[in-house]
Amino acid sequence: MACTHDHSCEDHDCSSSWSLFKHIDLSKVTALNEATPGSVKSVFKAWEERLSSSGEHLESNEGDPELLVYIPFTSDVKIKSISVVGGADGTSPSKMRVFINRDGIDFSDAQGMQPVQEWDLVENLQGVLEYQTRYSKFQSVASITLHFPESFGGDTTQIHYIGFKGEATQLKRDVVATIVYEITPNPSDHKTRAETGGGLSHVE
Repeated sequence: MACTHDHSCEDHDCSSSWSLFKHIDLSKVTALNEATPGSVKSVFKAWEERLSSSGEHLESNEGDPELLVYIPFTSDVKIKSISVVGGADGTSPSKMRVFINRDGIDFSDAQGMQPVQEWDLVENLQGVLEYQTRYSKFQSVASITLHFPESFGGDTTQIHYIGFKGEATQLKRDVVATIVYEITPNPSDHKTRAETGGGLSHVE
């Protein structure tokens, strides 16, 4: 399902305050089959800048429109919607398949795996469409992999912007690791479940 911006965005969670851009671990974002190494990082930007044209964009190799983009986050997030602004002249991606918390997958893996969700895309050159997720399946997302198998007939696939809307848990993964992998806890430092009324909780 796509969200079109013919309404008040403030009332429909479309405003920049819902953008997850600042929670993307940009230094670790990667793409397979990108024509220019590292160009994938240019498509992640603030919501207000999604149509800004600096000349930089992600493009697949000539004659092979398939792209696989891996995006890790600095904290676990809940994703409500995804926006993709593609290129003109048939180079926009025509389909998007999504995998969650699956690090290191390649094209063979993606083609053989069942995605968490997939969409038939439209050419969204003005950035007015967002694709709604099945929200219950997009909780506790540490990383997301986007598979774009084909374009609208172009020899390449071009992407100028990828954006996510949602919420961050604010609990950094390294903090979670410290809690989970604490080796020798001192019993006197830890109240029991009966004393605390439950287990570990995330700060929303």
